[in-house]
Amino acid sequence: MISKEQLIILLGLQGIEIESVELSSNNVLIIRVRSATDGCHCHRCGKPTDHYYGLGQEIKLRHLPVFGFKTYIVIKPKRYQCQACDGKPTTTQKLDWYTPKSAFTKAYEQDVMLSLVNSTIQDVSIKHDIGHGAIEGILDRHIQPSVEWDKIKSMEVVGVDEIALKKGHRDFVVILSAYVHGKLRVLGILPDRTKATVKAFFLSIPKRLRRTVRAVCSDLYKGFISAAKEVFGKRVAVCADRFHVAKLYREGLDSLRKKEMKRLKKELSEAEYKSLVKVLWLVRKPFDELTSDEQHTLNRLFRYSPKIREAYELCDALTSIYDTHLSKGLGKRKMKGWMRRVANSGLTCFNRFLKTLETNMEEITNYFIDRSSSGFVEGLNNKIKVLKRRCYGITNCERLFQRLCLDLQGYAMFL
Repeated sequence: MISKEQLIILLGLQGIEIESVELSSNNVLIIRVRSATDGCHCHRCGKPTDHYYGLGQEIKLRHLPVFGFKTYIVIKPKRYQCQACDGKPTTTQKLDWYTPKSAFTKAYEQDVMLSLVNSTIQDVSIKHDIGHGAIEGILDRHIQPSVEWDKIKSMEVVGVDEIALKKGHRDFVVILSAYVHGKLRVLGILPDRTKATVKAFFLSIPKRLRRTVRAVCSDLYKGFISAAKEVFGKRVAVCADRFHVAKLYREGLDSLRKKEMKRLKKELSEAEYKSLVKVLWLVRKPFDELTSDEQHTLNRLFRYSPKIREAYELCDALTSIYDTHLSKGLGKRKMKGWMRRVANSGLTCFNRFLKTLETNMEEITNYFIDRSSSGFVEGLNNKIKVLKRRCYGITNCERLFQRLCLDLQGYAMFL
């Protein structure tokens, strides 16, 4: 038989004494306790008082299971009267292991939060046998719907990107994130991608933190770039993310491949054309990363289409510039040299990219200052997509912010 003292240890609750233990007919364990501490602080003046004034209303709190049984803690909190205040108001004693007006102990709420990491409210509701509203209430008590700036000391690189909450509806939200104290943190989720909205968020960052930012990484959307420049000024490098730049110049190669494959389909025999069907993926990889069979296939394509060879080599040359550790000045000169090489080649598939490169040369070559990129933002976007699928869609920005924070930080927060 377990003693009451041993049961208190198992419960993990401080400052209580057990009055009775009851196992109901539906296998629910009800443990009645009383406070073992005296006194409290007056809710009006804050001074300590130990003038006992009886017991308050009984409260019933869900706690962690004991021996596999659903467990409730029942307590009547003590009340004390302040002798120093006019009217001698009474105050109900609060113990550390529960939150007033909550139906759960703090330990149980933390267990629910851990269950919610990388899961859904529906799943946690079924496993814990509690309602959706109760779980959302626990989430609101533990995670704020917006970033708590006072808990952040510095953030050197800020990433900005957009993502659609509903596929095909173009209802974009903006995701702002940064590495804080070595860990990825979401800073904000904005309801639209207008320059005014993004600028307002940047201005909401406390000045002490704005001074720690050395780079803002973004795609080439002018609204993001302009907002960052106007708030942070020349002191902060606004970098066009390498991933987005690479996507643009490789789109040029891909458009040429499609055009040339249509031509080759008409000119080659069916057997010869079928031997080139898989080149879609081959032209997206560096040549030295291909197998010998893949290199042979790609060389065959190059014999049929010298234009694709030249475009492939130009893409590889630009990637090589990115991969080389250069100063911004040298990086800019090499970029301009690459532009001249494209112009001399006579290829038109890169025309759109050349205009982008010329217009955004400063932002693109700012990459070479510290080689900052928003790769972490792309990783976060993937996490958001998984979260949306898992939860069958989340359209509320505040709720999405909370769930992202929980998935990113949950184990560190509640273990």
